[in-house]
Parts: sequence; structure tokens; C-alpha cells
Amino acid sequence: MSSFLHQRTIYNPLSNQHPLSPRSSSSSSRSFSLFSPTALLVLLSLLVILGVFLPWADMPEGLFSTVKPSITKWRSYTLAQAASFVAKNGTVIVCAVSQPYLPFLNNWLISISRQKHQDKVLVIAEDYATLYKVNERWPGHAVLVPPAPNSQTAHKFGSQGFFNFTSRRPRHLLQILELGYNVMYNDVDMVWLADPFPYLEGNHDVYFTDDMPQVKPLKHSRALPPPGKKGRTYICSCMIFLHSTNGAKLVMKKWIEELQEQPWSKAKKANDQPAFNWALNKTAGEVDLYLLPQVAFPTGGLYFKNQTWVQETKGRHVIIHNNYITGFEKKIKRFREFGLWSVDDHADESPLGKL
Repeated sequence: MSSFLHQRTIYNPLSNQHPLSPRSSSSSSRSFSLFSPTALLVLLSLLVILGVFLPWADMPEGLFSTVKPSITKWRSYTLAQAASFVAKNGTVIVCAVSQPYLPFLNNWLISISRQKHQDKVLVIAEDYATLYKVNERWPGHAVLVPPAPNSQTAHKFGSQGFFNFTSRRPRHLLQILELGYNVMYNDVDMVWLADPFPYLEGNHDVYFTDDMPQVKPLKHSRALPPPGKKGRTYICSCMIFLHSTNGAKLVMKKWIEELQEQPWSKAKKANDQPAFNWALNKTAGEVDLYLLPQVAFPTGGLYFKNQTWVQETKGRHVIIHNNYITGFEKKIKRFREFGLWSVDDHADESPLGKL
């Protein structure tokens, strides 16, 4: 979202465009001596005008102001405005990020840029530091949906902070759907190895991936898998594609309801994924659901732990999810070991550059 500055000549009340008579000139010199009270007052007024009013005219920074106008601009930036700016062919790619995960965001963006889909990415910032950092480097591609969680720490899986962070997800997605856009959601601990959009065939309401590591036949069913031991399926809530249909909206609304009915507690350390599965299970008869192929979208429990399968299916992997492991540093270490961490040597390929 670029803007162009149009410089205008600022009227200077000290300039003398119409020479006066010698008598008038000498009189003017005495009245507007550089150190006279009148001249100092005029100079002070100019400084106030330049320092206070110009920053609000879409300038990157005020000449004399300590407040960056971009901060005010992005604080009032709405999800509707952001989605309209990034959407391409009616589709938005969304992630939700807090400040500690900016390195993962950059790694994910590098992989998306290699597939030429970075322009449709919208970062939903979960704190103001992330909002300002992304928009400083990549204007218009980050938005904050109030209220923002207070903490800027890297929440551990299963913690209340992690639940608070992830439970906002279906509300964001539902709002984008209601704006009329199709939306792909990714966690940022993912890496794209190929373009996923050719795999989103047909006009189904909701597309998703299996979170189970057991190997499936290459031509497995695209229907919702049968429930597991806990009475529900084990679908991953970290890679979802939604068409802007009533069916997709129904699943998001049901997901929100399930999260409200199963809040986090010390005894039951809930996360958003079981609620997503219950939402799928309870709406399956009303909604057109589509399971993406395991070979293209493997869970981390398969890709990182079954190298025989990886070699047998080489060249067919599309998005790799670094799950089945917890811990910020452990995830980075595993990405590096498998050659999937590009931030160190290829940061220039990210729209954010080197952070």
C-alpha cells in the first residue's frame, strides 16, 4: 500500500516577493530583524506547523514530531481494508503471529515467495510490535484485530496462553469469509515446497489435512476419516482452506461454539484442534468436506520420522508442517537439519527482508 508524496512549496511569510521602496525596506528590516520578538514568533509558528500538521498528511515521519504517523494509521487499519488490499482472485492467505514467531513468519514467507503467492498474504498480528514491524517492512500486509492478547511470549503448546492465542483463529477466518473472500490458513511453522492451489480441486466448502502419522494409500479417500478412540477425528487445524460458502461459515461458527464449551483449565489443557474436529464431525452431514492428499500435505509425525516414506514419495510433497515437536528452538533445529530453514541465508527472498 504505497503512497506518493507531492511536495508543495510552503508559503514563507518571511520571503519578500515584492520589493518595497528603500524607505519601506529599511523599515521592514528593523521590524523583522532575525532576533526581534516578531521574527522569533513567526519562526516558532512555522516550526509548530511543520512539526504538528505535516506528519498527518501521510508523510512517513513528521519532521519535528516524535510520533510516527504510521503507528496511528495501522492502529486504525481494519480487517476489511487489509483483506481488500491483499486479496487476489478473491483469495487471502492468512497466518496469525506474535512477536516471538517473527523468524518463523519470515521462513514461511520465503517459501511462499518462491511459489509466487506472497502478495495475497495477510498477517494477523497478535501484538502491536508485530503489527508495526510487518507494516514497516511490508506496508498493508498486517492487521491487528482487537483486543490483542497482552503477552508477547512464545506460548508453550497446552498452556492457557497458547489456547487464548489459537482460539481467536476461527473468528478471524469467519470474518474474512463474511467479507466474501476464500481463505487459506497456515501456521507459520510450515514450509511450502510447491504450489498448493492446484490441489484445492473442486468446489468443496472446507479442505483440511490429516494429523495422523500412519501411512495412507496414495489414493486414499478424500472423505472425513472415521472417528478415533476419543470419538472424534484427528484433523489438523493448522492448514485449512475455506471457500466463502454457507457451509464453511457454519463450520467456523460451530468451531467457535465448541471452543466456548471446552475452555482451557488446569485440569483440561485444551487447545483449538479438538474443537475444530468436533465442529467438522457435527456438521459433516451439512457441509462438503475434503481431505487433502497425505503425500502432498504430510504431518510432521510422518515427514520428519519416516525417512523411508519420504524417499519413496520424494518430489510429491507440497507443504511440510513442523509439528509433533514442541519448543521454539527445537523446531528451528529440526528445520535446519532437514534443510528447511531459509532465514539464515535467504532472508532477502522474504518481503520482510532480514529481521
